[in-house]
Amino acid sequence: MTENLNSRNVEQYLIKNPEFLKSYLSKHGAPDITHKDGSHSEPSSPEIKIKRLPNFTSGRINSITTSIFKKYVEGNLERIKKTSKDRNQLLSMSEDEVFMELIRDISTELDVNVLCHKILKNVSILTRSDRGSLFLVRGSKDNRYLVSKLFDVTEVSTISESLHTEETEIIVPFGRGIAGFVAESKDTVNIKDAYEDPRFNKDVDLKTGYRTHSILCMPILNYEGEVIGVAQIINKVTGNHEFTKQDEEVFRKYLIFCGIGITNAQLFELSVQEYKRNQLLLNLARGVFEEQTSLERLIQKVMLDSQDMLKCERCTVYLTEDSTNKGGKNLTGMFAKILKKRFYKLLALAVHQDPHSEDDQVQVKAKPTSTKDVLFSMAFDLHAKDGGNIRIPSAAEVANSRNAEIARHVVLKGTPVNVSEIEIESMFGKVVGFEEDGYKTKNMLCMPIFNNEKKIIGVTQLVNKLNGVPFNENDANIIEAFSIFTGLGIHNCQMYENACRLMAKQTVALEVLSYHATAQQDETDKLVSSEFPTGQEIGLYTFEFNDIPLDELETVKCTITMFTEANLLAEFKIPLEVMCRWTLSVKKNYRPVTYHNWRHAFNVTQTMFTILYTGGLIKKFEGLEVLGLLVACLCHDLDHRGTNNAFQVKVASPLAMLYSTSVMEHHHFDHCIMILNSEGNNIFQSLSPAQYRNVIKMLEHAILSTDLALYFKKRGDFQKLVQSGETEYQDPYKKDLLKAMMMTACDVAAITKPWEIQEKVAQLVANEFFEQGDKERSELGETPMAMMDREKKDELPKMQVGFIDAICLPIYKMFAEMNQKLSPLYDGVLDNKKHWQQLADIHERP
Repeated sequence: MTENLNSRNVEQYLIKNPEFLKSYLSKHGAPDITHKDGSHSEPSSPEIKIKRLPNFTSGRINSITTSIFKKYVEGNLERIKKTSKDRNQLLSMSEDEVFMELIRDISTELDVNVLCHKILKNVSILTRSDRGSLFLVRGSKDNRYLVSKLFDVTEVSTISESLHTEETEIIVPFGRGIAGFVAESKDTVNIKDAYEDPRFNKDVDLKTGYRTHSILCMPILNYEGEVIGVAQIINKVTGNHEFTKQDEEVFRKYLIFCGIGITNAQLFELSVQEYKRNQLLLNLARGVFEEQTSLERLIQKVMLDSQDMLKCERCTVYLTEDSTNKGGKNLTGMFAKILKKRFYKLLALAVHQDPHSEDDQVQVKAKPTSTKDVLFSMAFDLHAKDGGNIRIPSAAEVANSRNAEIARHVVLKGTPVNVSEIEIESMFGKVVGFEEDGYKTKNMLCMPIFNNEKKIIGVTQLVNKLNGVPFNENDANIIEAFSIFTGLGIHNCQMYENACRLMAKQTVALEVLSYHATAQQDETDKLVSSEFPTGQEIGLYTFEFNDIPLDELETVKCTITMFTEANLLAEFKIPLEVMCRWTLSVKKNYRPVTYHNWRHAFNVTQTMFTILYTGGLIKKFEGLEVLGLLVACLCHDLDHRGTNNAFQVKVASPLAMLYSTSVMEHHHFDHCIMILNSEGNNIFQSLSPAQYRNVIKMLEHAILSTDLALYFKKRGDFQKLVQSGETEYQDPYKKDLLKAMMMTACDVAAITKPWEIQEKVAQLVANEFFEQGDKERSELGETPMAMMDREKKDELPKMQVGFIDAICLPIYKMFAEMNQKLSPLYDGVLDNKKHWQQLADIHERP
């Protein structure tokens, strides 16, 4: 933008003044000048076009390095001292030489104040005027005005003597006075006798004793032709004190370069201010993320870090009643909702209640209709007279504060408020903005604080700007950024406090579960004192084992027998009481669903026991691996609800929100860990840390492997190993693959049982599927798939044949090929397929 701005104005001037260009090029050379046809020529060539002009046409010349920029920002820039030529030296030079000398004097100046001072001094020299003033344009396009940046600059005056600050500057509206007329009309005004012009204000002469005779006033334009300032020179020191047409021409030429310099300096000043503001905002952001354990400490930290940016006597942050709600009803953001559901899931799901607690139901309050409906629960007051200390006003002080009343108005309207002393008088009436403590509010800027849901949770209020002038647009931008960071900090603190609260609720949930989901002591004592049958007595080592004749207590005793005869209690120092309590707790955490209940888990564990000891696979595993496999089998369907993963996803259950894949399997594993962590149930208590990590890893792998979706992905790799004649399975990947296939073989092992058992179990499975289908039809309005459609129950035999062919036969055939001792499983599947096929054929007959 700056390069275009330089080139456009300079080129226009040079086109009109070719002699100046020749003079400049004769002294400085022409590094890049070409003919129109593209050939090169000497600087004196008459037909030239400009590609690059040093010193003032190239944006690169006025660019600065990062280090210099930082020096400007830090205020440590050491200016290059230049010896300016005095009036006599300049008068002895030609017009072009004088012009170049003065242009060179301002070409590299980026400080607006210094630049403006040089401009006026140089203009005085060029036009031989006594003094000059420079006004810069301020305000919006609809309300522009001039401010006196430098006033009465003479050849010998210093910048400190002439510079006007915000407190001392003169404000001239567009259209008023000579400078205001020039700014509005963009015309040049050359007055020979100021006292005869009605636009001239004689008050300044009366105060200073200075006699103004002639005035030459011109607009300073940018490259778009907009007025950015007005330059005014007074009293020519030679002749009859009147400015000539030649003076006007010199003044106009010089102001072209002045417009470029002022625009560049203003742009640079804006970039420095923006850089400083960004640094302050970065500090605010750092404070927001460093302190989030306490809302009070956070706001105090942010306000203290922002003192340099706010530049006012008083800063107050008001928080609405909703923003500091302690009941947890205003959780915001998806993270909070998911976090909450994670912490509630153990308690809500274990006791079979609606997982949505009352805290999830946000109470929506009616929108306030008056300031009386707006309540502030807390306020933080930073007052300059308190030495920068943060004070927290009492509820009574906030209720009676007149400044707080304006803040309530901001909450009610939802828009910022910028009020001056006069407006405050009209709001407060006779009290004229006095607070209860005697503090007088002269001007004020209020900005609402929004949360991530665009709801107002507070107000930031700045009172009495330090320089005494009203707050401007730049102040509004700063306070808006401050309010954004304050809102972000409040949000983070609320999230942290709610997370801590939910962590406490999780602890309570685990304590409740440890009582209700764990076997009671009298039940454990009764089991410990019982006699346990041997595996041979009850047929635990046979593939045809039948659990139907056993009652619930007998299944628990048989489970203890399996772990005892596998020598796991002795090898891993598992106390019998702990083993009994854990087994009873696992049984208690299976829901009374039709099929995926405790009986199913017991049968899966018995099949694994048989595969290991009767099938001969025990030689491939160490004791810790055997312990992990049996525990995984017993826990692989904990807290099953009688519905599959697809159903959980369809109904968007809390479990489906917690786990993206293998929904139920992940839940079974988590529930297994929860029981192990309950008091008195840790059967791994004597393991070393390394053993404990390994067995937990094995548990997770084994339980997740019961997801048939994973079985289909891994079956091909296992088949390749079997076909290649693999027998050892000592490689970690191969051993994990074998364990995964064993878990699937045990999970569907009911298909290998004698026909009398298989037929009954198949009916249980079908009934559970039909119950899920009924839910899909009634709750989701969907027609369930055939295997879950009660209306197609007569097709059960046909579907069983399909299930055997797709899932069961391949896995059992591979195990039979790997080890002949596992052939009874394959033979059992083939026998049951014949029975199902016969029933299917009967159903298909006309």
